[in-house]
Amino acid sequence: MMNRPDTLAAMFLELVRDIKEEFAYQSAMGMTETESEPPMLPRINFTTTLTSIRAEIGDCRRCKLHLKRKNIVFGAGNVDARLVFVGEGPGEDEDIEGLPFVGRAGQLLTKIIEAMDMKRSDVYIANIVKCRPPNNRNPEPDEIDSCIPFLKRQLEAISPLLIVALGTFAAQTLLGSRERISQMRGRFHSYNGIKVMPTFHPSYLLRNPDEKRVVWEDMKMVMEELKKMEPK
Repeated sequence: MMNRPDTLAAMFLELVRDIKEEFAYQSAMGMTETESEPPMLPRINFTTTLTSIRAEIGDCRRCKLHLKRKNIVFGAGNVDARLVFVGEGPGEDEDIEGLPFVGRAGQLLTKIIEAMDMKRSDVYIANIVKCRPPNNRNPEPDEIDSCIPFLKRQLEAISPLLIVALGTFAAQTLLGSRERISQMRGRFHSYNGIKVMPTFHPSYLLRNPDEKRVVWEDMKMVMEELKKMEPK
């Protein structure tokens, strides 16, 4: 399946070909510019791409997190993903590699995705903030405010069917809620018309392995919902 940039390029080439054929036909029929109206050009909606969003972020210095970061962790995965996982922020391993969820919590997330009969390459993974908070502290309000517009544009560009919010900060930020994650999980919420399932963060599960069962119940609900959304 072609991605969105490929589709737009194909549309543009087809448009150019049609115009050339129209001009060739008019020339062969002896028509002049005053005898024929030029063909109307269709409007093409050039939506924001993940590449352009990353380029706009650049070497970001919009908040104080840039002072100690090694790498910006933009996000990774399928740009046409049906399912997006959103976490809190990069940890030490992610800061080093520049990729989301590659440490111990990321390995557990990979196992969860595979248990859902998917691969990491099938989904998209991102975070509320794109630079590591020092000592893995919680992101502060000004840091979230600086970074969240880019995540929102990523979600708009991907347009997933469903989002899994991993942990308190991801869920509260996306949903504009102050509820605890234990109160939000287990039921669907909505973000700009997209269904959201809040659940515990993988790093929490590493400290509280008994809660893995609860997260699996949430993921079973996600799988069932995705099946319902499949085109008939």
